[in-house]
Amino acid sequence: MPTTPLPAAFYLRDAEQVARDLLGCVLQHDDGTHVVSGRIIETEAYLGPHDPASHSAAGRTARTWHMFGPPGTAYVYFIYGMHWCVNAVTGDDGYGSAVLIRALAPLKGVDIMRARRPKARTDATLCDGPGKLCAALGITRQHDGTALTGGSSLTIRSGTPVADHGVIVGPRVGISKAVDWPLRFRVR
Repeated sequence: MPTTPLPAAFYLRDAEQVARDLLGCVLQHDDGTHVVSGRIIETEAYLGPHDPASHSAAGRTARTWHMFGPPGTAYVYFIYGMHWCVNAVTGDDGYGSAVLIRALAPLKGVDIMRARRPKARTDATLCDGPGKLCAALGITRQHDGTALTGGSSLTIRSGTPVADHGVIVGPRVGISKAVDWPLRFRVR
């Protein structure tokens, strides 16, 4: 049964709630030639301007422009001079909160993902990090600011909800501020 795109109202909540509820949903990229997708199995919440680890803490800039967009917008940024990372904007338009998609379990287009990430040793490692999943799905800066709610090439769709006992909550990783905040959500 095909899944439906998550509506903007899904994202019009606190980033922490959205991060938890995105587990089990499906991130899909349809570039017109290939459709690739994966089940979201790890996320991190960035709460807004009061969160010192959030890009929005420094205010709205050219780089972070779309992080302050309407709920359900893709915020895509470049990190370490080599990796794209994709986030789903949450909360009120103009606020600056988002959820980083950290890992996927590949679903559709695995052969395309393998071609895009030939050094991945297993299918399980194709999308086991935010930069890896963007490479595998072909997500780049051109997706920054697109609606994840349908009508664009990048969509987050409903999936199979993950029960609370199947979720591990812990500190965020790869950051230097507010590291101990329990805002990382993973499928057990």
